[in-house]
Amino acid sequence: MGGFAYAANWPTSQIFGRTIVASSNPNEIALTFDDGPNPTVTPHLLEVLARANVTATFFLIGRYVQVEPTLVREIAAAGHALGCHTMTHPKLTLLPTTRIRAELSDSQKAVEDATGTKVTLFRPPHGARRPAVMRIARELGMSTVMWNCIVGDWNPVAAEMLAGRVTAKVAKNQRAGQGTNVVLHDGGHLELGAPRMETVKAVEALTRKLHGMNWITTKG
Repeated sequence: MGGFAYAANWPTSQIFGRTIVASSNPNEIALTFDDGPNPTVTPHLLEVLARANVTATFFLIGRYVQVEPTLVREIAAAGHALGCHTMTHPKLTLLPTTRIRAELSDSQKAVEDATGTKVTLFRPPHGARRPAVMRIARELGMSTVMWNCIVGDWNPVAAEMLAGRVTAKVAKNQRAGQGTNVVLHDGGHLELGAPRMETVKAVEALTRKLHGMNWITTKG
């Protein structure tokens, strides 16, 4: 049971199939944002990223994409990479395969309908996956993307603390000879319009503190 839980939920586990975790270059950092698009926060985040000349990867919830297609096009037009984060953000390990396929394919279609561009990246909500999840993602032409830095910004945490957690993890990854793939959140899966401005402020601080890093987007 413990082995299954590790394979299904630990972000760097490769037991159920290959996932993208992070670059092998310790000077590279990928910012990724889950649970958007969020009309109350994402535009501010885009402004911060543009000022810093940093591109990121946005993993979008399909039901929000259908409500905010113009905002999705703005994210893409700014040069950021887009990925799927399912339609409704369920824990995929608990669902039948028919529902897993619908969650992935419908969210992929929503993003592609909004942008006219093929979507090749997928991040499972909560990082939860099992062999069927990985297989369906591959059948849909998507690579599964995990992370090696997550800092709990879905909780009410001050920007300074969030930025400190990220920089500490970057340093730890560098000592291990790894790049860093950071999970942050510009939205929330429970409702559209989740308060995430502390995340935006943390990103602004990080682009100053880590200005010597090579900022990359996730590649499938």
